[in-house]
Amino acid sequence: MKKIIIDTNIWMAISEFKLDLFRELDSCCDFQYKLFVLERTIAELEKIQQEQRGKFKRAAALAVSLIKAKKINVIPGEGNVDDLLTAFSKQGCLVLTQDIGLKNRLTKPYLTIRQKKRVVVIS
Repeated sequence: MKKIIIDTNIWMAISEFKLDLFRELDSCCDFQYKLFVLERTIAELEKIQQEQRGKFKRAAALAVSLIKAKKINVIPGEGNVDDLLTAFSKQGCLVLTQDIGLKNRLTKPYLTIRQKKRVVVIS
């Protein structure tokens, strides 16, 4: 069973790209997986909800409600989100992100969004 940890920008992309993340994950992953989110990622989304306006606020609110509705497993931890995701990647977890700087730091394989509509495994 693989762990897939979803980064903040992916949660925001669900609204921006009108992406059905869960269906895309099912179609691209031909293995058993469990979804996770960092506690710090939820904190980032809540901060966006409080400080931003318009589409960003709505996207963050949708993301937080999806995390709760789908009962995504939360990983506690302190520190920089990118550093935590890099550490989990080195332990063999798959990270789903759009962040180019983070992608360069991750251990392959990892997941990303292509053409604003497909989730793909980069190996």
